[in-house]
Amino acid sequence: MAVTHAPRWRRRKDERPGEIIVAALAVFAERGFAAARLEDIAARAGVSKAALYLYFPTKQDLFRAVVTEAVAPNLAPLQAAEESYDGPMEALVRFLLPTLAHAAAAPDIGAVIKVVIGESRNFPELARVWHDALVAQALGAVAGLIAKAQERGEVKAGDPRVFALSLVSPILLGVIWRETFVPIGAAPFDLEALAVQHAETALRGMLVAGTPA
Repeated sequence: MAVTHAPRWRRRKDERPGEIIVAALAVFAERGFAAARLEDIAARAGVSKAALYLYFPTKQDLFRAVVTEAVAPNLAPLQAAEESYDGPMEALVRFLLPTLAHAAAAPDIGAVIKVVIGESRNFPELARVWHDALVAQALGAVAGLIAKAQERGEVKAGDPRVFALSLVSPILLGVIWRETFVPIGAAPFDLEALAVQHAETALRGMLVAGTPA
């Protein structure tokens, strides 16, 4: 049987949304949301501005696509763990925090976090999209895992959501430090080393006495 291939123009058209999203991530990271221009994103993606509008009618639509298609997939290991993991909490924390730190170490991701923090007062949709697609999902997954560990008697009594926030906050702070203070000469932090050290500190505070840490 002869093998048929999609015409080249059809394949190219199918690839365009992804190429536009990659270009938008870079432009948002470089210039922020307000200063980013759709024509610059289109030029970087190698498409016309009219073609960009076919896929993303507004800049807000494009930012939403960046978050959901380029950033949110980094949560896949966390979501998989929340669905299926039933091992000890200490092993999960030692895996989870460096994994999140590795994802957060990508320069464009940190720059977009800074955009959300800096511009969400004027563009509240940025915060809403970031919260719904990332923050709420990540915090909910970690809190769910902690709640299960509490049921098994591994983790001390307390609000699982507060425990979850205390686990991930140092990584977020490390990203903010890198994006805000390192450019003016402050010494950087190694995010993955920070995550490893914080995991040990957090486990000593969370685990029930007698649980290995």
